[in-house]
Amino acid sequence: MVLYARDIVEKDFISLSPETSALEAAKRMAREGHGFVIVANPRGDAIGIVTEWDFIAKINSLARDAGMVHLQEIMSRELVSIDAGAGFDEVAQLMASKGIRRLLVMDHGRLVGVVTAR
Repeated sequence: MVLYARDIVEKDFISLSPETSALEAAKRMAREGHGFVIVANPRGDAIGIVTEWDFIAKINSLARDAGMVHLQEIMSRELVSIDAGAGFDEVAQLMASKGIRRLLVMDHGRLVGVVTAR
């Protein structure tokens, strides 16, 4: 049996606006048990991602209260994605070559979920 990105994708993810405060996002991540949030524009297109590490490293370096920092200030803008029909080997190879732990999975230009390396 061949596994595809669509078979291993985590479809339950948090999507927030760029203007959302880091504090609000962190509280929601903790409440819902997620390690990242997708930052989306008003059309719902993914424009960034903020991980637990971003909260630790980037907010600390800004030396500001997390309630005053917006996701657009700390999000990673260079998103890496793959088509939902890509094979598992391709998913693993792309994540390894890019050195990433989270890969966005797209289907006809729409974000359907995220593959996370644990």
